[in-house]
Amino acid sequence: MGEPGEVLDIKTADIKVSAPVFHTQSENLRLAAAALKTALDGLGAPWGGDDEVAKFREGYTKNRTSIESSAAILVEGLASIHTALTDMADGHIDNDELIKAMFSKAGRKDAH
Repeated sequence: MGEPGEVLDIKTADIKVSAPVFHTQSENLRLAAAALKTALDGLGAPWGGDDEVAKFREGYTKNRTSIESSAAILVEGLASIHTALTDMADGHIDNDELIKAMFSKAGRKDAH
């Protein structure tokens, strides 16, 4: 993407090709998180009544909730990157067309 030493070279085709990858990975992570939740739910709650088990249960429940919440945030984040890249590509196309119209005689209102 660009020549050495070039600061920024945005190609809408590259953005459009990259955007769906984030959607795919978001969906893959969502499915993996759902599979993990289902597997853990299937294990039930094999808790005993002594103090050590109570400590384990408290930590396990807190960490499991944190992991599930974090995975959901990552799923949403990846999906939003897909949306943002798609919008960015569309914006560059719209901007290119606007600039072309501004500098072309046919696009100017004062053209005779």
